[in-house]
Amino acid sequence: MSEIPRTVATAARNLAIEGRSIDYIPSHQRHARLSDQGSFWFLGNFHFFTLSIGFVGPSIGLSALWTMLAGALGIMFGTLFMALHGSQGPALGLPQMIQSRAQFGYRGVLLPLLATLFVFMGFNVVNLTLIMAGLEQVFGADPAVVAIVMVAGGALLAIVGHDLMHRAFKWALCVTLPVYALVTVVVIAGMEQESVLPAMDLGFSWIGFATLFAISAGYNISYAPYVSDYSRYLPKNTSGPKLIAAVFVGASLSGSWMIGLGAWLAQQLNAVDALVALNLVGSSVMPGLGNLLVIVAVVGFWPVIALNTYSAMLTVLTGVDSIKKITPTPLARVLAILLISAILLCCVLQIHGDGIALLNTFLVLLLYFLVPWTAINLVDYFCVRKGRYAIVHFFTPQGIYGVWQFRGIVAYLVGFAAMVPFFNIVDITADQPLFIGAVAQLLDGVDIAWLVGLASSGLTYFLLSRMIDLRQEQQVIESLTPQEQRQ
Repeated sequence: MSEIPRTVATAARNLAIEGRSIDYIPSHQRHARLSDQGSFWFLGNFHFFTLSIGFVGPSIGLSALWTMLAGALGIMFGTLFMALHGSQGPALGLPQMIQSRAQFGYRGVLLPLLATLFVFMGFNVVNLTLIMAGLEQVFGADPAVVAIVMVAGGALLAIVGHDLMHRAFKWALCVTLPVYALVTVVVIAGMEQESVLPAMDLGFSWIGFATLFAISAGYNISYAPYVSDYSRYLPKNTSGPKLIAAVFVGASLSGSWMIGLGAWLAQQLNAVDALVALNLVGSSVMPGLGNLLVIVAVVGFWPVIALNTYSAMLTVLTGVDSIKKITPTPLARVLAILLISAILLCCVLQIHGDGIALLNTFLVLLLYFLVPWTAINLVDYFCVRKGRYAIVHFFTPQGIYGVWQFRGIVAYLVGFAAMVPFFNIVDITADQPLFIGAVAQLLDGVDIAWLVGLASSGLTYFLLSRMIDLRQEQQVIESLTPQEQRQ
């Protein structure tokens, strides 16, 4: 009988609106489990959006095999950065962007906040654009209705918060794993080829390989501002290496699988839409199965919409709090989520165009915006301050991290400026360059801007950080009472 009240209490906790947002998570509320992190981030990439990244390779002339290799290498490279950020969650108990006040200052953090808000909102815009186009082609569904339903469902999950979202990801994994396993088996067996157009004749190019590597790396680097938001409820003594390994294995396995599967679908089916491709594959096996696969894939994607909305909420509240101090109440969370959802809905109803082209351009742009920040944040955490921070000082402009930290701001701007000559932004549908930097032209369009950004931002910040008085900071940290550290 004792199990029944425990089960009821657990269910009630999972359905209760989360009380925390941008504030510190005290030890007695750290109820998350390390074992959940691998599956959570596996599903973070295990959906048709990642499948669509595999379409980019064939769209620029890269064969499925080379797309698989470039995608897998890029995903693993990007996941390494993502996993390193995740280890900060249990150590600090804070959302990622609150911790960035140490590098940019209480108000200076607005600079990377704008970049990360672009990522969170942009992902959902691209997500919904792909869903609307796919469901319209498969079922003739009204795109506006689809957008409203998907945004509302994502907002509801985000409002309830952390615990329900983790459970939703588990449920989604259970229903989508059989779908993508079936599609993979069908593609390997070649069962889908009888009713489709002839496969494309594709090959290898360094430009295509470098482009696919970059956008795959950028795709998982884009999780860097998210990941500690969902690991901050882990106990403080959680093993850093084990957490990094769980995040890395989960996200890289699913990402590599989906990109590889998307590449074969694009080459063998001439597919340009992930949901349409799923419908074709399912229908080749059994009448009506294709429609079922599409419905399950879309329903299983709802937690990802919520994930972006939730992190956008944390970013907005952090930005508002950096300008005018606020109390992070549940009401503030709900209002921020409703505002974000309304803006998101307006954006997706106004944007029209090719989903894969939008996806390619967006992933390239987000890499440019995020690379300087991730380099600065990781250098500070692992090489400069080595995980030692005064938690209470993140929440006041009078703290040791100040209002503006020129080191982080300068390093970000230096890294971004250094990347500009290496930019290579192309509209793949029209095969027209949107912007190609001078050095990128000399490299025949090979995009290494993100590597330049990582190196220049990280090195600049490391050199400037030599002026930080770490001994004085340590004295301040040691002088704080346990109660002050938990505020």
